[in-house]
Amino acid sequence: MSTTQRQAPGTELHAPGTQHRAPSTGHVALTTRPADAGYTFIELLIVSTIILILASAIMPLAKVTAERTREAELHRALREIRGAIDKYKDAADTGVIGALEIKVGSEGYPPDLETLVEGVAIANDATGRKLKFLRRIPVDPMTRSTDWGLRSYQDKPDTTRWGGQNVFDVYTTFNGKGLDGTNFRDW
Repeated sequence: MSTTQRQAPGTELHAPGTQHRAPSTGHVALTTRPADAGYTFIELLIVSTIILILASAIMPLAKVTAERTREAELHRALREIRGAIDKYKDAADTGVIGALEIKVGSEGYPPDLETLVEGVAIANDATGRKLKFLRRIPVDPMTRSTDWGLRSYQDKPDTTRWGGQNVFDVYTTFNGKGLDGTNFRDW
């Protein structure tokens, strides 16, 4: 140290890892370990254990979140299809759909889901325009397909086989239960 620099009393510099006496108390103090010493095995083991505990708490939460997202997508898809079926029924009841488009005994419901996408002729319209109710058949998030369970107006409410007369309601064909404990088929 040069003679021009002054140091406060008791702040003498020491080499890392060496001992020095604190000026006022007389106790021996150790300086920090050198930068290249690294972590001990125990420190790494403790950190790894903490990370495993946190990860084990997060994994079930991630699974529940993913399941909840799929359930919300199922609700949205069912709502979209059922809304289109209701609009078709309203259009048939009000005479917007041509009489030749509605099958006898269908009670004003569409014959299949494809009819909602392809559209039907508008009554008294010479231009040939079609009234469409869906852009596409939504994908069932549980089965990842566009195959839905169908019920006709003439079917019993708990039937698992479609009578084929019309499409009164839709349900998922997935055999499982939601987070609330109800069967997906009953939604």
